[in-house]
Amino acid sequence: MNIKLLSIVLSLLFFGCQKPTPPDLNPNAVVPTPKLIQYQQMELIGFIHFTVNTFTNKEWGYGDESPQIFNPTALDAEQWAQTAKAAGMKQLILTAKHHDGFCLWPSQYTEHSVKNSPYKEGKGDVVEEFVAACKKYGLKAGLYLSPWDRNHKDYGNSAYITYYKNQLKEILTQYGEINEIWFDGANGGDGYYGGANEIRKIDRTTYYDWQKIIAFVKKLQPNIKIFSDAGPDVHWIGNEKGFAGSTFWSTINTGQLTIGASKTDYLNTGDPNGNQWIIGQCDVSIRPGWFYHANQDSLVKTPQQLADIYYKSVGRNALLLLNLPPDKRGIIHENDVKSLTGFKAIVDASLATDLAKGQTASANNYRLEHPKFAPQNTLDGDPMTYWSTDDGVFPAKLEIELNKKTHFDRIMIQEPIHLGQRISAFEIDVMENKDWVKIAQGTTIGYKRILRIPEVKTRKIRIRITEANNTVALTNVGLYLSSPKEKLD
Repeated sequence: MNIKLLSIVLSLLFFGCQKPTPPDLNPNAVVPTPKLIQYQQMELIGFIHFTVNTFTNKEWGYGDESPQIFNPTALDAEQWAQTAKAAGMKQLILTAKHHDGFCLWPSQYTEHSVKNSPYKEGKGDVVEEFVAACKKYGLKAGLYLSPWDRNHKDYGNSAYITYYKNQLKEILTQYGEINEIWFDGANGGDGYYGGANEIRKIDRTTYYDWQKIIAFVKKLQPNIKIFSDAGPDVHWIGNEKGFAGSTFWSTINTGQLTIGASKTDYLNTGDPNGNQWIIGQCDVSIRPGWFYHANQDSLVKTPQQLADIYYKSVGRNALLLLNLPPDKRGIIHENDVKSLTGFKAIVDASLATDLAKGQTASANNYRLEHPKFAPQNTLDGDPMTYWSTDDGVFPAKLEIELNKKTHFDRIMIQEPIHLGQRISAFEIDVMENKDWVKIAQGTTIGYKRILRIPEVKTRKIRIRITEANNTVALTNVGLYLSSPKEKLD
């Protein structure tokens, strides 16, 4: 037998002994697109609220503000981007136009814009500077264009919708790739409206014809993500505190959503029977207000408050959008930067070292007893590998054995969401004196669940999945100590 033939025979014998690779689990009926998975993996993004309100000390401008008041003395979009990047943010969103109607770019469709301000003698374009700064520092750029406009004379009739679409086209065709467009839910009320100074109300369900606007935006920027109460890609979490519900599903029923008029408690929990995957976004400001106010310089959220918000947003299967409002100089205030730096240090220290990495995992069952579904896959850090059971196994038990007694007070669990969100109830135990003791329980997991628990010391931890809408699957489990220090066994 020649060498080549021998090699073929040996290969056949070897591979013939291997179990054939089984297919992936059947996915749920509703799963995220790859671009939505990539979006949620950003976890933390930033908001830049900046316009005439910064100079009038208001939260909502009336629409009668003179462009002459917009005159930042040291506007530095690169400082915004550098601050965001240092905090671990992956994207910034700028208020290109707030409810007052003032445009931070030289729009050809209105005089109420930066082109008639003293800033750079009317030659400035804040949107252009912002997008360029994001690009320079490796951040994705997003833009906010308020559907409500308290300045425009035609708001409330069909001519305004044409105006709004013209402005969308300007900002989505002149500045390169925009990763997200943010549609606010505030619509209608009193305003300047070209000098009418009156109250104008609109039917939120029909006035904007949102489906046509969404299609228009997607045609201009096919990869853009659209935020609103109703998505279609990212939805409001239902409050401005930055908190997702302790139970939070990424699936939601779009038939129950209306931009500007959705039930906040429903937005805050999602829906296990939802017909679409829409990521929950938790928006909150680092200050009491969304725009800069000098009297709030002492009221900036502390690093500890920001860390708590992080755990109640990113740690509950949502994404955190944190607002950093520039001051009248046009830069993010020193107090905000200091708090943001402290927040980053807390989160980094708390989640720096995965104590489960390299340890041993076992389970009461794993699918087909094939390595593709082995419990050890939960400790490899790869979001595409996972442990799964055979169908109908409840409770599904995953046990992690550490090489020595170890202190931890943070537990991170993730599902392979490319297959859908499945788990609706779980419990966690640790071994104490040869007995299992329950230390935590929860409902949903999704992309990421981070549990804060009283510090424990053990060699064994067990996760029990007691309810799920499909076959159980987990992709990653991590254990962390929030205040790392020397611990004696």
